[in-house]
Amino acid sequence: MATASVVQYGRRSGSSKKMQAVEEKNEARQPPDLRQVTVLPKVEWLRIQRSLNQGNKYNESLKEASKQREAMHLRSKEVVKFWSNTIAGQRQQKLEAKKIREELEEEERKQMDIEEAKYQAQKRKEAIEKAKTQQYYETDRSALLLTEVLKEREAQIELKQRKQDTSKDVDKKIMAISKRREEEALQKEQQKALQRKLDSQATAEDLKQQAKEHEMDREREKLEDKKEAEELQRLKDMFLWEQGMQEQKKEEQKRNIMTAHMEHLSNRDIIRAIEAQKQEMEEERRGLFANAKQKMVKLRKDKEEELFREVQMHRERIMNKLAAQQQEQTDNEELIAKAIAQRDARQAQQQKEKDDKRMAMLDSIASHREAMKQEQEQKEREHHEKALDMLYAKKEADRIFIEKQHLKAQKMKEDGRTLQDVYIHQMAEKRAKEQHIRKQQQDFETKNAELIAVEEKQFQQYAKNVIDTATEAKRNTYPLRKAAREGIGGGLGPIFGGVRPSYLVQDNTGVQMPNYVGSRSQDVKELNETCDIQHSKKRLGFT
Repeated sequence: MATASVVQYGRRSGSSKKMQAVEEKNEARQPPDLRQVTVLPKVEWLRIQRSLNQGNKYNESLKEASKQREAMHLRSKEVVKFWSNTIAGQRQQKLEAKKIREELEEEERKQMDIEEAKYQAQKRKEAIEKAKTQQYYETDRSALLLTEVLKEREAQIELKQRKQDTSKDVDKKIMAISKRREEEALQKEQQKALQRKLDSQATAEDLKQQAKEHEMDREREKLEDKKEAEELQRLKDMFLWEQGMQEQKKEEQKRNIMTAHMEHLSNRDIIRAIEAQKQEMEEERRGLFANAKQKMVKLRKDKEEELFREVQMHRERIMNKLAAQQQEQTDNEELIAKAIAQRDARQAQQQKEKDDKRMAMLDSIASHREAMKQEQEQKEREHHEKALDMLYAKKEADRIFIEKQHLKAQKMKEDGRTLQDVYIHQMAEKRAKEQHIRKQQQDFETKNAELIAVEEKQFQQYAKNVIDTATEAKRNTYPLRKAAREGIGGGLGPIFGGVRPSYLVQDNTGVQMPNYVGSRSQDVKELNETCDIQHSKKRLGFT
């Protein structure tokens, strides 16, 4: 390609920028001359681009290498993080082991805390049960003991006050006497407390013995019921076993009858097969005899024809010979006629003998056939008689079997009726026994209620006497009045079945709930619950 005549890049020397701008403007206005346009090859264009962008590519390659090194460093750190033979890995393993050990120790401490809490709860429960038991045993006498203790405490306070009021020069003998009296009183109180404790223990033992006796009675009843159930089950199993044995015998008898019947059928088939085989053999012999007879008849006929031909030929020869020799031997005619007559007589005799033999053979065949027919009829009659005998025997066996089954069914029905009567009798006895036990229980509960009422009455009378005595002695009667409330037991709840129970709070303390019923609450209750309607009318102003 020829180079362009114009300058492609820059401007000519000696030309001003203004002139160049004017020229460029003029050139822009004029369409380009394609002959003056330089077309660069692709290789040159790429080379120019590379030379222009060489700095940017270098910077980009540096950045890319830096990024690759950073990524490789991060990958190395990720890989090394799980190595166990490095200092950082060993330190990490130690930290993890320490963390696991601390977690295990924390779990053990939690488990120990839980066990300790359970142990403390069990101890609290046992203490509550023990306190409740002691409270139950000492309810009736705790009020009196409290009264005596309060009185003793007041006496001790008074004695202490006297000791403080008296001077230090009081006679030692009086002090010894008072001290001895105090010791004696303390011993008496201890003896009384011991006696009360022994009485409470004896009462508790009596209650335990009664509870044990009731438990033994219940166990005895359970054992009797169990034995009765086992006996009924044994009778039921025996009845089912007998039924099974009867069914088994019935099935075995049926199998025996079926086996005998099958043997009879098989024997009948065998006899029929033998008879058929004999019949076939007889027919075969008859066929052989008939074939032999036909062959003999044919042979005899052939022989007769042959003899007739020979005789005819011989006669013809003789006639020819006689005709030829008639002239020569006229003297021999009589001799020839005689010879012919003898020959005819001999042939007739032979024919007669053959006919006699044939008739004898036919008679023998007929007689044999008749004998075989009679023998077959005799066998059929015998077989029919045997079949009738077998049928009669089978009918008799069926009749005997039906009678036995009827007797067995009747016996089973009677046994079932007897067993049902036994069951009904046992059920009636059991029902009567249960009613008797229930009646005894009701009587026991009634007597127990009466005994509780009598004991309550006696206790109230005793409590009244004790309260009166304490009032006369000017002692604090509040504990006695509190203990003398109606109902057995030292609880604060309402009376239920002649017993005043205790109601406990629903927490770990297990203390008894207090009774907030006082005079003020009773007054409020009387205001809200009207018992006398006339009094209410008057109070409200109605007449």
